[in-house]
Amino acid sequence: MRLYLFLILCSVFIPVSAQNLYEEHHTIAKQELFSAASLFENQTSANTGNYDVTYHRLELTVNLSVAFLEGEVTTYFKAKENLNQVIFDFSTGMNVSTVLQNGIALNFQQSNDELIIDLPQTQLQGVLDSLSISYSGNPISTGFGSFEQTTHDGNEIIWTLSEPYGAKAWWPCKQDLTDKIDEIDIFITHPTFNNNGAENVAVANGLEQSQVINSTLKTTHFQHHYPIPAYLVAFAVTNYSVYNDTVMNNGNPFPIVNYVYPENLFQAQNSTAITVPIMELFIDKFGNYPFEDEKYGHAQFGWGGGMEHTTVSFMGNFSRGLIAHELGHQWFGDKVTCESWQDIWLNEGFATYMAAMVIESLDGDLVFNDYKENLVNSITSLPGGSVYVPAQDTLSVNRVFSKRLSYNKGAMALHMLRKKLGEFNFFNALQNYLNHPNYAYDYANTENLKTEFELQSGENLDEFFNDWVYGEGYPSSEVYVDQDLQSNQITITVSQSQSHASVDFFEVELPIKFLGTQGEVEEHKFYHTQNSQQFSFSTTMTVESIVIDAESDIISKNNTSNLKVKKLEKEIFYIYPNPTLGEITIQSSSAIEKVRIFNVLGEKLKETNHQKHFSIRDVARGIYFLEVKTGRGTQVRRVIKH
Repeated sequence: MRLYLFLILCSVFIPVSAQNLYEEHHTIAKQELFSAASLFENQTSANTGNYDVTYHRLELTVNLSVAFLEGEVTTYFKAKENLNQVIFDFSTGMNVSTVLQNGIALNFQQSNDELIIDLPQTQLQGVLDSLSISYSGNPISTGFGSFEQTTHDGNEIIWTLSEPYGAKAWWPCKQDLTDKIDEIDIFITHPTFNNNGAENVAVANGLEQSQVINSTLKTTHFQHHYPIPAYLVAFAVTNYSVYNDTVMNNGNPFPIVNYVYPENLFQAQNSTAITVPIMELFIDKFGNYPFEDEKYGHAQFGWGGGMEHTTVSFMGNFSRGLIAHELGHQWFGDKVTCESWQDIWLNEGFATYMAAMVIESLDGDLVFNDYKENLVNSITSLPGGSVYVPAQDTLSVNRVFSKRLSYNKGAMALHMLRKKLGEFNFFNALQNYLNHPNYAYDYANTENLKTEFELQSGENLDEFFNDWVYGEGYPSSEVYVDQDLQSNQITITVSQSQSHASVDFFEVELPIKFLGTQGEVEEHKFYHTQNSQQFSFSTTMTVESIVIDAESDIISKNNTSNLKVKKLEKEIFYIYPNPTLGEITIQSSSAIEKVRIFNVLGEKLKETNHQKHFSIRDVARGIYFLEVKTGRGTQVRRVIKH
């Protein structure tokens, strides 16, 4: 869920800058935290774990003028053990009138937000059965969401938003992250026209099947054929204007169906068009849109942010960052859902990084680098904290939805993996993860993701994940650079300190840019695995300064450098006597390696090694050339023989 406030609906009129983009992202995470806070104490019930839900048929009737709902929910479920009771999560404030199984009324009771139903006979393990629950009432919205009745521009609207545990406020369900519903049908009956005479339009998950008008009421039927958790089931009704953008999808087009307030139609049409290139980018990098045979869509609703309901993201505005974030969740969160709140970064870190990839693709490297720098500054603003949520912190909404850790650090951990493994291995591993038969349209955890990266790359990533995902904090590097201009050799010594004791050393490929006195630039990467580690390389430039991690590709802070350049001493070199009768002495400040003498035709006459004294008595009188090779190069002098 991405709920955040913007003063202007259409962000395309705001100048693009990394700071603007980062602040937008910051607000997404902040509002998600607020949205979850009031619901987070209502955890999954242990009493619903003895059956699997396979199908729900939701038949819902609403009057847009009041916060009231009448419903009948038919549920198919398979027993995981012998059952004499079945228990659903359902708000005690809602009034259940009947529970039927095969036309027979069953006994039930409501207590502590549970609907407890007595079965007429034992349902054996492995047996599939069904029952229908009729109910009505005023769903109590916890915090800002779950079920809301309000207005926009004088027109009534009802919308739902259930992450993480708000679904039970408006329908009897099983709020368990690890039991997705195999498929759903949603029938929404509502007034055909609102109080202003405008036609109402309903939207929900999946593909619209029909609209049936019966006098003053309209019933709209949606069908969704993919596994979906209860918190992603949603509907909304108001006087929407509806228009489509089309994704060509390599010759297999599908629609992006936009449900927007009429008063915002023009701005929304300008803004949502960007969804098409974003969708194309994500398809290219992560594979087919997971629900391409149904739809993708946006539905405007009464908050300033968004929620990634499967096939239709509910949107409070249509800024580019929010569009990218919610769309990213269709792959990471909806197709493959995190197995537990400890793995929330598999949803939020990915959506954050996918929005950053849009910046990289559409705005270029400079803006992308500035954006990463903002992420790193946020991550390193405190010394501790891991991407993976420790078990003892899973009841803390502030920790689970931590912008600094689950969003920012999760995104940067992915970026570092991309740099470490390379484009091919990184994106192929993610496609393998998304299409894995055990995870696709189901659940996965951090170790599952790690396995796919290892299988694709052939690398052991224990150290990386221990340091950057499970470990806390960040490194600070000290780099000492020695350059010897005489040998054109640079030696660097690298040491590291850590901000948190949970990691004794962050193994990292450290990128360093070397800037020369004549404007030259060389970039080298050094795989740093231990303190006081030395590396060396040759260069012809004179280094003036260095920059550690110039493009903010790693999580680090307080990096320091020290540059020492050994100046090239002035060469002392001469020969005497010249002219000579035959004996020559060579004076050089560098060691003599080889001496050769040539005639004016370039023919070599004599050669010797490592000698300061050289005789040419045995050559004829005339002009010759003496070549002397030293550690600093080769000198050639003209010699006259009398």
